[in-house]
Amino acid sequence: METKYDALKIENQLCFPLYACSREVIKLYKPYLDEVDLTYTQYIAMMILWEHKSLTVKEIGQYLYLDSGTLTPLLKKLEAKGFLTRARSAKDERSLIVTITEEGEALREKAVSIPGNMMKCVALDAEESKTLYRLLYKLLTVVEDDYRVDNEEK
Repeated sequence: METKYDALKIENQLCFPLYACSREVIKLYKPYLDEVDLTYTQYIAMMILWEHKSLTVKEIGQYLYLDSGTLTPLLKKLEAKGFLTRARSAKDERSLIVTITEEGEALREKAVSIPGNMMKCVALDAEESKTLYRLLYKLLTVVEDDYRVDNEEK
């Protein structure tokens, strides 16, 4: 018999398997990322820079769904490792431009095997991976749109 508290059972929460799966997958990344001296969050920031070469902190935050409070220390650490530079925009001093360095580009070669190694760790075939990816991005878009609407109303 269902009760009003059934909604509070962990097995009825969509957020829990998302949270737990995210943590477990990031744990699987750790040995590969240790080899290139990156945390997972540093790795995804570098992935964006490998693709775009130079972006504002705001743009990186939009790509990664991270706020500047999270990005600033992360980018400072990557800059200290020599992987990127940060400089104020000449057009708008409020904007901070992040640009990949030659050393950051060289790191790409060391990291190129990580995605393939990770696919071996995840027991999904190509079609299941595509379906999961599509569903997660659909959810992310819906959640982000709802968050934006809620904050605009405040």
